[in-house]
Amino acid sequence: MRQTLTLIAASVALSGCAMLNTLNSEVTTFSQWPAGRAPGTYLFDRLPSQQSQPERQQVLEAAAQRALEGAGFVPAGPGQPAEYSVQLGARVNASERSLYDDPFWWHGGLFVGRGAYRGSFFGSGVGFRYVTPSYEREVAVLIRDRASGTPLFEARATNDGGSPTIDSLLPAMFEAALKDFPQGGPGPRNVAVPLTK
Repeated sequence: MRQTLTLIAASVALSGCAMLNTLNSEVTTFSQWPAGRAPGTYLFDRLPSQQSQPERQQVLEAAAQRALEGAGFVPAGPGQPAEYSVQLGARVNASERSLYDDPFWWHGGLFVGRGAYRGSFFGSGVGFRYVTPSYEREVAVLIRDRASGTPLFEARATNDGGSPTIDSLLPAMFEAALKDFPQGGPGPRNVAVPLTK
């Protein structure tokens, strides 16, 4: 009996650790990938606005490289022609979320969590409005046939949380975006990817 309880406790602890090391993203993909066509060599294509921030684009490209290789793509070597061009993007949007708007977190006038009180309890008819910052993080991938410029595959992965940090999450987010390549489907669907150090 004691061994059974120990195994159950260990299982719960391990599953909790796994959840802490997993990133869940909502993924939406649009695919016009020709049937039977294989991935091949690629190069990154930077928009003029991205060319003005080369260091930032290098961070995105380094983060996406493993996901692209996992989908079967190979970076074109110097002077080697590439079959595909890949455009990348990443952004973080900040917003405020009121726990008052979610009845699950409303406990008889007491709020659970951290944040800042907004508004006045007296005179407003609304009560205290407890606001916490929320950040939506998003990455985007667009793969084109380089010869014709035709877009063949587009994917976006989004998630949100209480931190604007995105750089450490980029590899997992790009992996989620390309998880089912070249399959499409507007979704969104939830994709869980282990976070790597």
